[in-house]
Amino acid sequence: MNTRTDTHTNLVKLCVGTDNVRQLETWQRSRFGSRGSNPEHVTRSHPRRAEEVLRGGSLYWVFRGRIMARQRIIALESRKCSDGMTRCAIVLDPQIIRTFPASRQPFQGWRYLEAKDSPADLPESRQDDDDIPPAVHDALLEIGVI
Repeated sequence: MNTRTDTHTNLVKLCVGTDNVRQLETWQRSRFGSRGSNPEHVTRSHPRRAEEVLRGGSLYWVFRGRIMARQRIIALESRKCSDGMTRCAIVLDPQIIRTFPASRQPFQGWRYLEAKDSPADLPESRQDDDDIPPAVHDALLEIGVI
């Protein structure tokens, strides 16, 4: 059951370098789990609507043209990078929550995603499901199963 409210704004981002949710989970565990820190994604721009995002927003991940998962955003922090530029670190809750698939056109960077337009979370019983291949997902959508 979604516990999200419409008082916040989410972000949506392409998950580059991974094909599915399991790969994202494995990558985050190997990169951040051993350090005991929360996963984060560093991006060039700081959200202008930071207050809305921090009011319970999530980062929705797009895999191969479909939103398939989200992570709650814990903080937005400035980071001085090795090139001297200051960037925004989107600090995430380590729990990755799978969502009902939602198609998304390609885009650069991140985009805002209003709570009312965000895909619902999959039921608890389906959180450990393997990723549905895109062709199977399309067929299920076509016949109205999902």
